[in-house]
Amino acid sequence: MTDKHFHKRGFETDTTPEGNPQEQLHSSKKSGGFLEFLIILLVTFALVFGFVRPFVVEAFYIPSESMVPTLEIGDRVFVNKFVYRFSQPERGNVVVFKSVEGDGQELIKRIVGVPGDEIRVRNGVLFVNNERWEESYVNDAFPDSSYYGPVRVPADEVFVMGDNRGNSRDSRFFGPIPIESIEGKAFVVFWPPPHVGLL
Repeated sequence: MTDKHFHKRGFETDTTPEGNPQEQLHSSKKSGGFLEFLIILLVTFALVFGFVRPFVVEAFYIPSESMVPTLEIGDRVFVNKFVYRFSQPERGNVVVFKSVEGDGQELIKRIVGVPGDEIRVRNGVLFVNNERWEESYVNDAFPDSSYYGPVRVPADEVFVMGDNRGNSRDSRFFGPIPIESIEGKAFVVFWPPPHVGLL
């Protein structure tokens, strides 16, 4: 049924003595859904092309393989730069942060430990507070066999690791990172189209 045919039916229904509330409701929902889609599309274009200042949301380009298979080189994600003003970072969050190694780079990793957690890695398996951490997102195609810790995550810091554990320079090398170095939480892949989805 084309849009033209749908609107014609809606007009004919409205001119009957009693009308059809179900038809009218369906028409209203369709209009609302299209308007919502249009608003989302306009906001996305504004963010991508820089019409909105990136104080709250900013686009970030994935430069390395450290987050494969979750994120591939060349993927682009939106980062919420405002979220940690109202909440604390949590395990599982994918975050962009300033490198603590003094090179000024922006890195993207996953938080696996929050303040007070004990982190340990045995033959590539992550343990948090002596419990094996189930991680469906790690790269099984390139298994990790590293050993690390145990270490206790200090106050006001988090422990981050790449999902591609066998090919990621992360807190196992440079230690926990200050929460204040986190620039934001990545929440959606918006490019390329085949990879679009929530994180």
